[in-house]
Amino acid sequence: MTVLERNLRWYIAVRVVAVASVLLPFFLVVLAHPDSFPAEATHYVALLAGTTFAATLVYIGLLGLLRQHLVAHAYIQFVGDLLLITVMVYYLGGVASPFSLVYLVIIAVASTLLRRRAGVTVASCAFLLYASLVLSLSAGWLRPVEGLTELVSGWRVAYNLAIHFLGFYAMALLTSFLAHNATRAERELEVKSEHLADLQVVHRDVIQSISSGLITTDLAGVITSINQAGLAILRQSDDRLIGAPATESGLLSAERWAELTAASEHQERLRVEVQVPYDDDNVYVGFSVSRLNDAFGAHRGYILIFQDLTGWRRMQDELRLKDRMAAVGELAAGLAHEIGNPLAAISGSVQMLSTSLPGDASQRRLIDILLKESQRLDRTIKGFLRFARPRDRTSVPFDIARLLTENMELLANSEEVSARHRLELDLQPPSAHLVADPDQVSQIFWNLARNSLRAMPEGGTFRLIGRLDGDVYRLQVVDTGRGMPESQRANLFHPFQSFFDGGTGIGMAIVYRIVEDHGGRLRAESTPGGGTTITVELPAAGPGEPLRRHHHELAGAGALPAPATPPAPAAHPVHPVEIAG
Repeated sequence: MTVLERNLRWYIAVRVVAVASVLLPFFLVVLAHPDSFPAEATHYVALLAGTTFAATLVYIGLLGLLRQHLVAHAYIQFVGDLLLITVMVYYLGGVASPFSLVYLVIIAVASTLLRRRAGVTVASCAFLLYASLVLSLSAGWLRPVEGLTELVSGWRVAYNLAIHFLGFYAMALLTSFLAHNATRAERELEVKSEHLADLQVVHRDVIQSISSGLITTDLAGVITSINQAGLAILRQSDDRLIGAPATESGLLSAERWAELTAASEHQERLRVEVQVPYDDDNVYVGFSVSRLNDAFGAHRGYILIFQDLTGWRRMQDELRLKDRMAAVGELAAGLAHEIGNPLAAISGSVQMLSTSLPGDASQRRLIDILLKESQRLDRTIKGFLRFARPRDRTSVPFDIARLLTENMELLANSEEVSARHRLELDLQPPSAHLVADPDQVSQIFWNLARNSLRAMPEGGTFRLIGRLDGDVYRLQVVDTGRGMPESQRANLFHPFQSFFDGGTGIGMAIVYRIVEDHGGRLRAESTPGGGTTITVELPAAGPGEPLRRHHHELAGAGALPAPATPPAPAAHPVHPVEIAG
């Protein structure tokens, strides 16, 4: 529907309302005072009302027929209305009829809908009709309606015609001018509205696309908006946060909010880092609060910008661990060299003494203690050497699934596994080739497996999971043991950090170094009493560029995701390994 067609429809509706509003009071007055008006007047008014409504129905019908000629249809309505108004003026007062003012309405409508030319044309038609009526009545060419039409002559006729002439054309010109300005203003407003809408869309897209969380609040600290990144970091919905105090975000308390907002008033920007606990992980978030001002500099509220720093914190921990391992490796190499030779001499001398001394029980016990402790110290020194100077890696292609299956069978028959332990193996696909050092991969398995079994002294389930995910082979060692607090988990791969009696603290450090030498990644997840999961990721194509950090690891360590495609039927499905009791 075009604008002109819509306006013509409105014109038809307004005509009905206008005629009803004019004629209804007349009929009410006639009903209240029937003797004040002659019967002819009531008859004429009723006839005019019926004619007007009938013409309206005709206009409605023509609107459908002349849909392709809307301008012609508009002129038909204008001419029809001018004729009806002329008849109304004739029957209801003649020259003195107040209904001659209705001509101005038709002229204004024509000037608005079709601009100046149509307004002047309709004003000319209106003046010709009105002037013809007035001159015909004054000259006697048209018989006046008795009791309703007032006759005038002489200067009053000229005066009346001059007034209406000026009024008609003034209305046409003024209305067309105002309509033109209004149309231009509407177009400018429409263009500006489109530009504003575009800016709003760009602003919204920019806010929603940034990786940092962004919260805006009013002066009272009530949240007014939050972007998608903020919802993802806070793990909440906008329905819960919008309209809630900023303290409901979980980032800060009421006291900290007051402190940060007060600092922002002095143009200070304090950055705070907090640890937000969730059900499955702890997230480190850094945030700051600043003033929110409008275009005129008025203070409207506050802006809270925050970022998930969990990935960065883990990268920092890894860098610190690598630096520490490098330093400890150099120290261990020198220490093992300096202590190894004297220790060998001491151990040999003690063994010789044990064979030459008489069989005194107390002396024999002391010698046994010396031998036992020297052997333990020798194992520690050898562990230092393996950590400081690992043997050269021999990378060859081999079937890692088969290697893990063989190691699990050996573990099931080892003395470290009791009848209270349950071993499960889950490898998908059943055969996966890896380019790496098989001996060192076996060393990773045994170090992780022994730690898991030692964490379950009362028994439990040990589960080995293997997945080939694209160019990465992901190995998980899961136990249901005692687990670790955050302080122990953070130091798990540091050398000389043993959490078991009699341990050297070198095994997990060696695992870390082997995985790092292979260009892989290592991750630990553990909760006190909830068991431990160690995840090893190795590049299937062999050592090269280190594996890129996966997005789920940056967001926070969690359970391993399922493979992107359904795995092939496994030759080694999840099953318990029978242990001879």
